[in-house]
Amino acid sequence: MKSRSSPPASPPAAPAREAAQSARDDGPVTLGMVAAAAGVSPATVSRILNGTASVSAAKQAAVEEAIQRLRFIPNPVARGLAGGRTLSIGVVTQTISSPFYGEALHGVEVELQAAGYIPLFVSGHWLEAEERKALEALVSRRVDGVIVLAGSLPNAALKAYAKTMPMVVVGRSLSGPQLFSFGFDNRAGASLATQHLIECGHTRIAFIAGDPAHEDARERELGYRMALERAGLAFDPALVMPGDYTEAGGLLAVNRLLEQRLSFTAIFAANDQAAIGAALGLYRRNVRIPDDVSLVGFDDLAPAKFAIPPLTTVRQSVYEMGTQAARAMLQLLRGQPPAVTLPRPQLVPRESTRRVLR
Repeated sequence: MKSRSSPPASPPAAPAREAAQSARDDGPVTLGMVAAAAGVSPATVSRILNGTASVSAAKQAAVEEAIQRLRFIPNPVARGLAGGRTLSIGVVTQTISSPFYGEALHGVEVELQAAGYIPLFVSGHWLEAEERKALEALVSRRVDGVIVLAGSLPNAALKAYAKTMPMVVVGRSLSGPQLFSFGFDNRAGASLATQHLIECGHTRIAFIAGDPAHEDARERELGYRMALERAGLAFDPALVMPGDYTEAGGLLAVNRLLEQRLSFTAIFAANDQAAIGAALGLYRRNVRIPDDVSLVGFDDLAPAKFAIPPLTTVRQSVYEMGTQAARAMLQLLRGQPPAVTLPRPQLVPRESTRRVLR
């Protein structure tokens, strides 16, 4: 009797990665395909994408490699529905075109996108009504949280909005449920700037202020006055010129100083933009920097090092302020207490200041 031959052996199952690749060719890549390619569960992939997973470095790397190789594009709508989130964060700035806020927004954007969130930027233009309108628009779009950069809204209004969503406020001193705030040490930075001019031998130091309605502007003026007091120099209110943190405001302030024929040999401007405007005003009146007047700014924005002459200023990492605000928001969303660490103010001496020749 003829023996029946055994059926040919089945070919080995295709590796999970090859199966996922084949499936990708037939249609959109799904989260399940990424999970198969990485050798993990779909739930693990989902948690990694949402930034809530606590997995080994090997699993994290495997998922990230599979996402890149399969060119997987997460569906934010589906992820939001699954997790009860939209994966979008509202950001209320004041002027998107500002070199100061531009750096901060870049930091927010980089940090949020790395965590799978999309920032929605809205300008308030330093107007309370516009800021309320911006916040209402973001609330209606069901953002997962809001980052507020400075602004004019009263603290009570911000606390009320924080009852409906997590909120991070930069440049204020606030606390409450779902609310976290932090700011740069503006008083110490302004004191550094003024102290530098005092050490250069200046005793008549003018100050171009910011808008006193804003906490950081008030703190910078306090730092200026504290440095004068420590040095035993009398505070002269006539040498304090109102400003608005813009180049035009700095130009106008210097024109007022010169027109009033006030005696001064140095100027501390409350930010770099005002200092650059002041430099233009001095140039137009044939007042030389630093031969006739020394000039110091605040922020160390990119244009400061390219000004003529390069501007002595106080460095605060505006970009890092943005990244720290975004990290604080992500921590709030995870139910963790935010932790923010900003560098201390640092004086950056350049060619716009010099010692007074006696």
